[in-house]
Amino acid sequence: MKIDVRTVGPFQENCYLVVDDATSHAVLIDPGDDGEQLVQMVRDSGAVLDAIWLTHAHIDHIGGIAEVRRHYDVPVHLHPLDLPYYTQLSARAAQMYGVSFEQPEGPDYELAEGDVLSCGNLRFTVMHVPGHAPGLVSFNGEGVALSGDLLFAGSIGRTDLPLSNPFDMDASLDRFGALPSETVVYPGHGGATTIAEEKRSNPFLAGRARALKR
Repeated sequence: MKIDVRTVGPFQENCYLVVDDATSHAVLIDPGDDGEQLVQMVRDSGAVLDAIWLTHAHIDHIGGIAEVRRHYDVPVHLHPLDLPYYTQLSARAAQMYGVSFEQPEGPDYELAEGDVLSCGNLRFTVMHVPGHAPGLVSFNGEGVALSGDLLFAGSIGRTDLPLSNPFDMDASLDRFGALPSETVVYPGHGGATTIAEEKRSNPFLAGRARALKR
């Protein structure tokens, strides 16, 4: 397995290209902006792009979809609880922040807790981890968790945004923290980390702080 990352857009969001070395099939996770750069990342990989998987639908995670799909006619997967962001709220956020945004079509498939998704021979299980966004999911498998804005190195996603819920965030962090300690976490912003490191040093995962107090 190969995981490539590009940090894109004014919000410095991480877009991941997951490639199965054995089959040269790939998925793109959270193409948030700079679509041309992401298209080039896929081309450079030499892999066949099968799908776009979204951890959630905030503006900084979906802004590059339209450009990517002009080059790759692939389906978009999203949890239905994030449809309000995908269809309306992210466009409004773009106007509020004064940033460019092209409304994408779709999504095509609904994600749900426990779904098993394939990328070539790789398998990932969908974990619904609401809090930062109502439809936030993490793609867990092959020793990694691609978890969007749930957990960062030393911090967590915001819970003061429209449709955020700090109670849900606390419950999601409790579930997420039960993953194997060696799990490598690829977050929506910042560098990769591990469950073990965050349980040691992150007050929100170590039980010393709660999202409710943010």
